[in-house]
Amino acid sequence: MKTLILKIEYDGFAYSGWQKQLNSNSIQEEIEKVLSTIYQTEIKIIGAGRTDAGVHANGQIATTDLENPDKIPLEKITKALNSYLPKDIRILGSAFYETHLNARFDAIAREYIYHISTKEQAIKRNYINYIKFPIDFEILKKSADIFIGNYDFTTFSKLNLDTKNYTCNVEISQWQEIEPMIYRYRIKANRFVYGMVRSLVGTMVDAARGKIELDNIKNCLLQKDRSLNSPLAAAKGLILENIYFADETIFI
Repeated sequence: MKTLILKIEYDGFAYSGWQKQLNSNSIQEEIEKVLSTIYQTEIKIIGAGRTDAGVHANGQIATTDLENPDKIPLEKITKALNSYLPKDIRILGSAFYETHLNARFDAIAREYIYHISTKEQAIKRNYINYIKFPIDFEILKKSADIFIGNYDFTTFSKLNLDTKNYTCNVEISQWQEIEPMIYRYRIKANRFVYGMVRSLVGTMVDAARGKIELDNIKNCLLQKDRSLNSPLAAAKGLILENIYFADETIFI
């Protein structure tokens, strides 16, 4: 038995999210259907990040243990999967790992990016969140620094009864102006709780447009109270960018 590792890119616009759900179309389900077809047995996969409805990915990682890994040569797996998958889901690479690997529990860090723009977009409108108010970029940058460190992110999360621990260690939290009036947020942490990145972005945008003070953001973080949170930013601006493992040979 070997672990099959898949690196996946997808446009989340038409899906209910990564995770398989009843009566909805998910990324996980689409890939499992194709894997089960080509291997002629039921196959379940585990994703490293459970992205919400409408969220995209450049570097999602999924794993599954295969009892008959030699049924399809490794060099043909990516092409075989992509020939059956819808065009808004692409397998970027596939590999075998000689020992068991769980994409969710063995990942040591995840990285997301989020794009906003203060000018309306046509071509990029499904991937950039338009902010119709003027923003102070210096305030935006300073607000990102507040979240670096090991904190309980209950305030900046959506309620999930399966989540028992809301503590995340944020290594990177920073904004860049990548084009005039277009801004990219990058955040890397050991783990993320439900709705966390969109919640942080919503709060930082509120600070940058003068709705809340920077000092109040740190206070809200420490209070661990969801009622203090700003509205979540739109899902379409969010992209799962990278998954990190202790073994750096795994799709870095």
